[in-house]
Amino acid sequence: MIYFLTLGRQIYRLSNWREAHRFVVFVLRCFLCRRDMTELYAWFQADELRREILSQYPFYLEQVTRAFFYAGSTLAERRQIVQKHLAYAQKITKPEWFSRLHTGEKLTIWKWNETDVNWQTDLQISPGQRKEGLLAVNMYWEGIPLYQVIFWLNEDQHGESSLWIGALQGSNVANAQELIKEATKRAFRYRTKNLAIYLTMAVARAFQVKHIYAVSNAGYYAQNHVRADRKLKTDFGVFWEEVGGSLTNDPRFYELPLTETRKTMEEVPTRKRAVYRKRFAFQDDVDAQVADSMGKIMK
Repeated sequence: MIYFLTLGRQIYRLSNWREAHRFVVFVLRCFLCRRDMTELYAWFQADELRREILSQYPFYLEQVTRAFFYAGSTLAERRQIVQKHLAYAQKITKPEWFSRLHTGEKLTIWKWNETDVNWQTDLQISPGQRKEGLLAVNMYWEGIPLYQVIFWLNEDQHGESSLWIGALQGSNVANAQELIKEATKRAFRYRTKNLAIYLTMAVARAFQVKHIYAVSNAGYYAQNHVRADRKLKTDFGVFWEEVGGSLTNDPRFYELPLTETRKTMEEVPTRKRAVYRKRFAFQDDVDAQVADSMGKIMK
C-alpha cells in the first residue's frame, strides 16, 4: 500500500488543507478497496508504457476511487473504463504520442484556415477534466476555451468498441456568447456547439470505434446542470436528439451517430443554398484536417 501514499502525494497538494483531506480520503479508499486497487496498480506495472504513464499521470487511480464518469458508476465499472480505455488507445496509437499526451502535450486536430484569428481544436488530456472522462476535444478562440467534449473509450454492452461522452461544456468567460456568435458566423451559421460534436464524431471515426454514446440528463455525473428549482440549465436530451441521437435502454445514455446527416440541396430553401454549400465545404475541410492529424498518432 506504500505506493498509494506516493501516488497520492503526486495527485494532491498537501499544503492545501482541502487537498490534504482528499489525500487522506484517497488513501483510505485504496485501503478499503485494496484488492481492486492493488490489481489495478499491478496492471499498470506489468507494461512498460503503462508504468511510464502512471508515473506521469497518477490521476487514473484517483478516478477509480471516486464516483466519476456518470451517475451511479461503481468502482468495478470505473476500473474497467480506465483499463479498457488505456488498452484500446495503446493498441491503436503510436507509443510516443500516447505517452506525450500524458505530459500535457496537445494534438491540434483542426485549425481555422484564415490568419485573422487563432481558432483551433485540440485533443488533450487534462487533470482538470478528470471528473467526466479521460480525453477531451477542446475548442479555443485566441486561447480562450469555447467548448470541450470530455470522453473515454470503452466497450458497450455488446462488447463493441465505443466512444462515451461524459460531458459537453461551454465557456464561462464573460464575453463567451459574443465569441460563440462570431465563431458561428464564420462557420457559415453552423452552431459552435454542433461543430464541437462534429469534431468529436470525426475523432471517433479516427479511433475506429463502432458507436458513440453520451450521458443523458439522468446520467450526468455532477448534476450541476440542474437548478435549485429542479429546472434544467442545460437539457442534454434535447441536444443529443437534435444531432441525431436516441435514448438507449439505459436511460443514462443516448447513442449518437458516427456521422452527421446532411440535408440534400433539394431540402434546402433556394435562398439558403449558397450558405449550405459553403458550410458543407467547411465541414469537409474539418473532416480532412481531423483525419490527417489523427493519422499522425495512429499506428
